[in-house]
Amino acid sequence: MLIKDWMAKDVLTVDENTSLMRATRVMKENNIRRLPVVNHGKLLGIVTDRDVKDASPSKTTSLDIHELYYLLSEMKVKEVMTVDPITLNGRETLEKAAVVMLRSRISGLPVVDDEGHLAGLLSETDVLRGFIHATGIKDGTIQYVFDLPDAAGSVTGVTEILKNNDARIISILTSFEDAKEGMKRVAIRIAAMDDEEEQKLFSILDKEFSVAYRKRDDLSDIPERNKS
Repeated sequence: MLIKDWMAKDVLTVDENTSLMRATRVMKENNIRRLPVVNHGKLLGIVTDRDVKDASPSKTTSLDIHELYYLLSEMKVKEVMTVDPITLNGRETLEKAAVVMLRSRISGLPVVDDEGHLAGLLSETDVLRGFIHATGIKDGTIQYVFDLPDAAGSVTGVTEILKNNDARIISILTSFEDAKEGMKRVAIRIAAMDDEEEQKLFSILDKEFSVAYRKRDDLSDIPERNKS
């Protein structure tokens, strides 16, 4: 999966001389947490809600509200923005972006073209959307997780049994970090099946392979955030 297919392309921006008050208003009105700072399309930096908070006077300040507004209106974005922020190119993978964001402890990053012009913005939400898409999770789908030998063809034996039992494979993901030496952990998601047919399938797989666990996804009662 490529970044360019998941990033936000219609991105709000500000220039370096925009007042901090204006930048704050843009973020609040559009419910966004970061604004790229550009000059003729070229990325100069990025300003986030955290930058604004850090630059704002403390609540214990002796300044009155009019003085606070004046201070924020006079302060420019270039005074608080992160210069030369971490960026990636749209042709790089979403998985690489996830690694970069995790290691750098950032929740989003600008995407630039080969000339350094802003092409989009990638957020942690975009990465999660891509991950959900890759796994193919849907209500009623079933995930089998196997511990298999780290050898060529070890997954083929599983997929053959699935095929012979009319199980439709949606995705296959492999991990080594949570597997024993010489093994790999393989997660295979299949389309929803009748309970009786799925139990028959599980009996066959459990005899032939080491099944770490199996789980049917229930998306009918997804918890919702309390908006009050």
